[in-house]
Amino acid sequence: MRSLSGQYRIHTAHQRAYAPTQRGVVLFFALIALVVMSLAAVALIRSVDTSTLIAGNLAFKQSATTSGDSGIESAIAVLAATEATEKAANKNVLMDPTHAFNVTNAAVGYYSNADPALILTDNAVWDAIDQALVPEIVDQSGNRIRYVIQRMCRNADELPNAIDDPGVVPPKTACLLSSAALDENGQSIPLPSEICQGSGCPAAGQSPEYRITSRVVGPALTVSYVQAFVY
Repeated sequence: MRSLSGQYRIHTAHQRAYAPTQRGVVLFFALIALVVMSLAAVALIRSVDTSTLIAGNLAFKQSATTSGDSGIESAIAVLAATEATEKAANKNVLMDPTHAFNVTNAAVGYYSNADPALILTDNAVWDAIDQALVPEIVDQSGNRIRYVIQRMCRNADELPNAIDDPGVVPPKTACLLSSAALDENGQSIPLPSEICQGSGCPAAGQSPEYRITSRVVGPALTVSYVQAFVY
């Protein structure tokens, strides 16, 4: 009994001598593993947040680009309404310098030439549009849409022509001209050659072309531009 009791006491004393050191080492490695796992979790969360942010921005950009079509359609409607008004006043775009299409009016977003100095990404161009005259379009997604119309001619405030002819009165400027136009029923409408007299008139079936730029400002300051040529 003494021998067994003595061995037990010796074995217990041996365990007590090494036990505190073993517990400290395990805790140290456990803390290191915990820190590594925490860093991995933070990195995973940041990765997921970044992916979500990128996907959201792409969705905003796509929505803004799609909404740009409504600006194009609104500009086309304005062009058609303006032409109807001017026609009722017996004003011909090819011969009357006071026709609305021959006069620049920045307040309504219309320019009678394609001025290379006009920077369409400059906010000043869009801020010059009078909100009372041309209200901003706002769609269901919160996109704010505006448009600028440019007549594709070399010089402003001159009659459209196939070539530059500044010596005549009123002066004429070279323009980008379309082909013959047809109405919705497939019937020909009056050609410029039928209503324009004298040298410098556009070729048969041609009319000035217009470039419409639609700018969309969406959520999260998303900005998108869409352009179209019409005549």
